[in-house]
Amino acid sequence: MLRHLIQALVFAAFCALVIADDHYTTKHDNIDVNEFLSNKRLVKNAINCLLDRGNCTPEITELKKVIDDALKTDCSKCSEKQKANTKIVLRHMYENEQEAFKELEAKYDKDGVYRNKYREEAKKEGVNI
Repeated sequence: MLRHLIQALVFAAFCALVIADDHYTTKHDNIDVNEFLSNKRLVKNAINCLLDRGNCTPEITELKKVIDDALKTDCSKCSEKQKANTKIVLRHMYENEQEAFKELEAKYDKDGVYRNKYREEAKKEGVNI
């Protein structure tokens, strides 16, 4: 769950997500995730949008339409780059944005299904949830 929730955040920040041919767009896969994460304003805006507390860019609006699908399908429509970026964002959010992480989890995984499903995978990435 955590990995996929964070994947959604990566998309929110970097992708105008459009489902095509069973894959999300890779149009913005070359974005520097670390640079994005170092900009607190961008991270905060993405989080606020995902929590329905702020304005959304068209990209994040599209993201909100596919978050559930990405979570349910183990991000099967994600590119390898998007999956790699997920790991980076997961670590950052868990280590630096704990409160927002909890709020996003409460919204997108209120029953803890994904947290339980992906606990071991997160642990392998050094995130003990």
